[in-house]
Parts: sequence; C-alpha cells; structure tokens
Amino acid sequence: MQAIILDTETHTLNGQPIEIAYAPIQISNHKITLDKSQLFDQLYSVDEPISFAAMAVHHILESDLENKPHYTTFKLPEDTLYIIGHNIDYDIRALEKCGVDSTRIKAICTLALARLVWPDAEAHNISALIYMISKGSEKAREMIRKAHRADMDIILTANILMHIVHHLKINSIEELYAASEDARIPRSINFGKHRGTAIADLPADYVQWLMRQEDLDPYLRKALENTAITTL
Repeated sequence: MQAIILDTETHTLNGQPIEIAYAPIQISNHKITLDKSQLFDQLYSVDEPISFAAMAVHHILESDLENKPHYTTFKLPEDTLYIIGHNIDYDIRALEKCGVDSTRIKAICTLALARLVWPDAEAHNISALIYMISKGSEKAREMIRKAHRADMDIILTANILMHIVHHLKINSIEELYAASEDARIPRSINFGKHRGTAIADLPADYVQWLMRQEDLDPYLRKALENTAITTL
C-alpha cells in the first residue's frame, strides 16, 4: 500500500483527530482504482471535548467516542509513501499529532490540483466540485448528504481525483505527485499590499523581504526563488 487517499475529522479546528479513514489507490492509463474493500475507518477518543462548531460539520458526538482507542494509537501502514487528500496539509498535521513521522511522506493535494484543472469553478471545496462534475445530479446530492465524515470524504475525493487524472492524462502516482507539487506553487500573491499581483511582477525589494521571513509558506518560497533565478 504505497499510496492512500486519507481524510481526518478533528475535535476542533486544527485539533486532535477523532476520525481517520484511508483506502489504497492505484493509477494506470489515466484511471484510478480505489480499493474500497481495504477502507480503514476508525473513531478515536481525544483529550478535550468536541467543539460545537466541529460537531456541526461532522456530526460526531461525545457519545460516539466512548470506549474508542486514543488517537495516539493510530499508525499508518508501514509502506505508505504517498498520501492524497483535499487540503492534505490539514490532515498531515492531524496525523503528526498522533505521533506519525511525516518527513518521508509525499503529500498530494487534490485541492491544489482542482484549482489547476478548474480555475474558473465557483468554489473548490469537495461538495461544490462534486455538484459541478455531476452537473447537479440527485446521486451527487445523496452522496454529499453523507459528506464531512472521513469515510465518505474519501469516496468523494476519489471521484474528484478520477476527473483530475483523466484531464491531466496522469499515468502514475509519481506523475500525480509532480503535478500536485507544481500546482501548489502560487502564480500570484494572495495577501498584503501586492495582493493579486503575479509573482513574476513583484518588486525585487519586496521579493527579498518576503524571502527573509522565517514562517514563509514553502511553496511561496519556491515561487519567489524561481522568480529570483529568472531575473538574474
């Protein structure tokens, strides 16, 4: 199981995971294969109460977590190399709270890929994309009504990924990872006084100032470094 689609639900925003689900995936000939027979889905107890805001999203109650294993007992399959998810960085941070070493994990973000494939979409969250792909079908509505639980979000993400892989003519997980890494590099700045400006058009002194910031997003840093190289 080298590649999995994974999703987590947390007790609060950026909190401890109370549900983790994943399933193995393969890619070949511009198609994906998700092995639902190996879908893992587990609820976990945490150290704090579930926030009502989080509860309103995933509808997991305190009573659902009674006698469940503690979240720190979660382990990834040993041969996991690629983890795919929508806004996957959020899920990686949740796994790290479990004690998972993410240093060797290659994260693939379907959110970044969706923004690349459908730049003019009204929204890029999972539910909006599913409705868009299905042209507002009743089947999509039934699936989305079960969304925001980790197991169903995996199925929905796989549906989105199927269209991404077909559109980009992806033949392997390695190609998908490369496409995701490229898609995550911003083409324009989305904050500050130069908001909306193409990275290539940013003033040189502003680029240098940004690159001195220790907490700079690593993908923005890549974009700035690429700009610096092209201007030499």
